[in-house]
Amino acid sequence: MSSKTNKKQKHEKPKHTVESYKNKIVLFLNQCGKKMLSSRELSAKCHSRQGGTANYNQALRELAEEGVIFIKKQQKIYLSSKLGYFPAKVARLSRTFGFVVTDDGSEVFIPGKFLLGALPDDRVLVSYIKSRSGSPEGEVIDILKEGNSQLTGKIELCDGIPYFVSDTMSKNHIAISEAESSDYKIGDKVLAEISYRGKRHSEHKVRILMSFGDSENASACAESILAVHGVPKEFPEPVLRMAERIAVAGIHDYDFNNREDFRHLNIFTIDSAESKDLDDAVSIEKTSEGYRLGVHIADVSHYVKGNSDIDKEALNRGTSIYYANKVVPMLPKELSNGICSLNPNENRLTMSAIIELNKQGEILSYGFCKSVICSKVKGVYAEINQILEKSESADIAEKYSEIRDDIFIMNELADILIENKKRRHAPQLETIESKLIIDERDFCIDVMPRTRGKSECIIEEFMLVANEAAARLAKEKGVPFVYRVHEAPPPEKAEKLREILTKLNIECPPFNEIRPVHISEILENAKTTDVNEAVNLLALRSMSKAKYSNEPLGHFGLVLDDYAHFTSPIRRYPDLAIHRILTDILAGYDKNWLNKRYGGFSVNASERSSNAEIKAVTVERECEDCYKAEFMKSKIGMEFEGRISSVTEFGFYVTLDNTVEGLVHIRTLPEGEYDYTEPVYLTEKFTGTTYNIGKSVNVICSAVNVSDGIVDFVLADE
Repeated sequence: MSSKTNKKQKHEKPKHTVESYKNKIVLFLNQCGKKMLSSRELSAKCHSRQGGTANYNQALRELAEEGVIFIKKQQKIYLSSKLGYFPAKVARLSRTFGFVVTDDGSEVFIPGKFLLGALPDDRVLVSYIKSRSGSPEGEVIDILKEGNSQLTGKIELCDGIPYFVSDTMSKNHIAISEAESSDYKIGDKVLAEISYRGKRHSEHKVRILMSFGDSENASACAESILAVHGVPKEFPEPVLRMAERIAVAGIHDYDFNNREDFRHLNIFTIDSAESKDLDDAVSIEKTSEGYRLGVHIADVSHYVKGNSDIDKEALNRGTSIYYANKVVPMLPKELSNGICSLNPNENRLTMSAIIELNKQGEILSYGFCKSVICSKVKGVYAEINQILEKSESADIAEKYSEIRDDIFIMNELADILIENKKRRHAPQLETIESKLIIDERDFCIDVMPRTRGKSECIIEEFMLVANEAAARLAKEKGVPFVYRVHEAPPPEKAEKLREILTKLNIECPPFNEIRPVHISEILENAKTTDVNEAVNLLALRSMSKAKYSNEPLGHFGLVLDDYAHFTSPIRRYPDLAIHRILTDILAGYDKNWLNKRYGGFSVNASERSSNAEIKAVTVERECEDCYKAEFMKSKIGMEFEGRISSVTEFGFYVTLDNTVEGLVHIRTLPEGEYDYTEPVYLTEKFTGTTYNIGKSVNVICSAVNVSDGIVDFVLADE
């Protein structure tokens, strides 16, 4: 190589990186303020040709996708922040509006005409507009990055042509790309995908990916809800093969090595009659100091090893999802209903918490160990409730004869624990869950309130004790863990609750910083009023959402400094995660090793489990709404007595005794001019007729939409 060539290479300038170009672009645009630079001007300033056109163009693309810059069609380039634009993600859509979430977690309302055809999970550039409600409102300026374009809806006929009508995206009829679509029928609930994007939702086109069946059947609608939320019903083949191998291998005597043998103890499960995934069992003994409580949990971590195919799938699912009479399990049934389930009269591998409590129900000491048990009885809540009430049949008495005394000792300890909870002012929220009765055709034939007896309370209290002990152990050891945390209500929500209670004439204790005792006092003050149920719901909504965290932040609702989820590793990944950590603590690994192994894992498991829980709750609620609507379909035209559960500017919601909720729209009310006092009253200005939370009203079921899970009421003639 000649010296001339070497000299040329020596003086040749290195190309600019994408990152350095991004810095240059922002610098020059920042200097321009609100003014723009043309594409040619910006390119010249950045010397893009000298440094590498490809890197410069890549920098432009990335900045545009991030929302840092805004490029108009005429190739005019602006710094987004100088125009008041900001990036956000589309969180959810309704038929006529949507919400985006900014990078700092703030929510912004977007009227439908300002959505620019955006879809959920799209990354968008947003500008604030004048608010009509006082809450932040905006408009979508640009779609930065398209998100998931799959959505559910139903097929409707319009002018003899089939169209797709989305469940959430828009009230418009969307054209179907027939050539690209799967088979469907008019009225079907379907999964669709955007095949062409317009600038408005009505301009989009879709292809139909699959049909779930008739949109008037709740079971078909539930299938579509699972699909749109990305809930996998089937397990991958490698996971199923591994689960089958574990089940076939069974349990042998050598599996009991290095385990405490508790098979001589009166250990039994208590669950609902239909439960097949029994992951917790209990035992009780009276001692000179008080009680020895044993909480024995399926040792799922023995079978599901970290980073195995089953573990990765379980982390992805995060939790089992229960709806109607069905379950989408976190683990394959070979494990969840088989070798891990604590079935009666079968040896099972467990992790046991042995907790010593004094006569006042205070924890004196606790220990955890690997164990083997053999459950004496599959206890059923309803049957044990009968025993506690001393109203059981001869057959039930015979079934529980071996553990009858234990049941009453458990009841005695549970009473003490319940009193302790009240003494520390843990809010006793009263919320009513629904029970759906599903027939053999998979139709919902009845809806009723789910009742809780004493045995349910006993198990709940014992699980709380074990969960507290697990969290205490981890905090004392100073090792990574997955805690169940519930932070205090945000100040703005607490203040809002105070304002609403004043409007409802419910006495609110004075507070600068809201504490559990204040919530307890509020609930007590509302107990004998017509607004009791509403106040319970308002108090619940005022609180922070419980979540998982690698930090021991305490639990506001339970008034506990230490709390974790230890008792359901078959159904919840956080429980499985901490079983794995506890196993290594018991094996004697030191703090440094545990920190290295589980530091990142505990953060990841906490975050993903929190997100999975939110998704599961959403899916379960949406499915339940569809089944309730299916039940009410046969009740159209019938009159019911209900109570106003919430009031909005467009009407009010009425909840029936059977837990079904429906909307009485303002347009169906007697003609007049209505004033809305958020969120308590809707008052007709001239007659003074008021519809308020807690008011008893008679309504007629006027319409039902199973596909959307919506029930409409109108007021019955007085």
